[in-house]
Amino acid sequence: MRSTRGRLLGAWCAGLLLAGVSVVVGCRIADIDAVTPVPQLLAFLPWLTVPAGAAVALSLLARRPAGVIWGTVVLGLLAWFVEPYGTGEQPDGPVLARLRVLTSNVEFGWATDALIPVVRRERPDIVFVQECEYTCQAAVAKELGAAYPHRQAVEGDGSVGSVVLSRFPLTATAGVPGSMGMPGAVADVGGHAVRLQLAHPKPPLPRQVSLWKRELGRLRDFAARHGNAPLVLAGDFNASQDHAVFRRVLGTGLRDAARLAGEDREPSWPSRTAPAFGTQIDHVLVSRDFSAAGARFLHLAGTDHRALVVDLTLHRGRQPRAGPRPGGEDRGRGRSAPGGSGAQGASLTRADPKEAP
Repeated sequence: MRSTRGRLLGAWCAGLLLAGVSVVVGCRIADIDAVTPVPQLLAFLPWLTVPAGAAVALSLLARRPAGVIWGTVVLGLLAWFVEPYGTGEQPDGPVLARLRVLTSNVEFGWATDALIPVVRRERPDIVFVQECEYTCQAAVAKELGAAYPHRQAVEGDGSVGSVVLSRFPLTATAGVPGSMGMPGAVADVGGHAVRLQLAHPKPPLPRQVSLWKRELGRLRDFAARHGNAPLVLAGDFNASQDHAVFRRVLGTGLRDAARLAGEDREPSWPSRTAPAFGTQIDHVLVSRDFSAAGARFLHLAGTDHRALVVDLTLHRGRQPRAGPRPGGEDRGRGRSAPGGSGAQGASLTRADPKEAP
C-alpha cells in the first residue's frame, strides 16, 4: 500500500513539474513571451532541464511510461533550444577600423569605484554604463575624463542615469525613449561614422511585462532603422536569446558580439549570488559590418551584473545579412563631428518624462 501511494505521489509530482516546464517550452516554440511567470522563467530556459530531468526520474520510479516519454520529449526540446541562436558568420572584407567596447551595469552606481580601474586596465575605446546616477557620472567624469573626453549621457537618480564614454569624437543624437536613460550618439572612428546606442529597457517585473515588451520593441524599431549602417547597440537588455522580444531585435540583422566571439550562453546576471546559475542579459549587438573577437565577462564588486568587453573590427563593403530574420530599411550612413572635451564638452540630456511610457 505504501509503495502504491509513493508511486502515485511521484507520478503527481512528475506531472506537475512537466506541466510547468511544458508551458514555458511551448511558449518558446510558439515564439511568444506570454505573461508572468513565463518571461521570468524563459530567462533561465537551459536550467529547466533540472526539473524536467527530475520528472523523468520520478516517472521511472513510479513506473509511468507516459511520464517518461513526456519528459524525454521535453528534455529533447530544451536541448534543441540551448543551441546558440542565429549564425556565427562574420564579415571578412577589408578592415577599416578596430575598437574595443565595454558595457557595464553598475547597479545604482554602487560599482562605480570597481568600474574605474577595470576601464583603465582594459582600455576600451567606447564604454556604455547603465544605472550611472549623479555621483557615478561625476566620478567617471573626474577619473576618466582625460582618457575619455567625449561623452553622451542621460542624467537621473537610481537606475535612470546612463552614460556613453568615448575616446572618439561624438555627435549627439536622440536616444531611445524609455523608463530609464538610453542615450545615443554617432562616433567618428577614424573618419567612419558609427552609430552608438545604449540599451536599458525596463526588466520584466510582474505587472510590468507589457512595458518591458514595449521598450524592447522600441529598440527593435531603432535597430531596423539604423542597422544597415555601422551600429553598436550595447547595454543591459534585461532579456536573453530565449526571449522572443530580444530575438526580434536580432531579427533586424544585428548579431550578438559574444555569440560571434564564441561566448554565447555565458551568464552575466545574477553574478553576486549564483554566478553559475545565471543568464546572459548584458549584450553588445553589432551590425553586419562588424566582426567580433576576445569577448570577456568581468566581475565587478558592488553589482550583480558582470561587465562585458569585446574587440570589434569594422569592415568595408556590404556583407550578406547574417541575422536569423533579415529586415530593416537602409537609412544610409550618418556623418560624425567632433565632440567637446572634459566636462565642458559633455553632451548631457535629462530624461523627458513625456517620452517615458
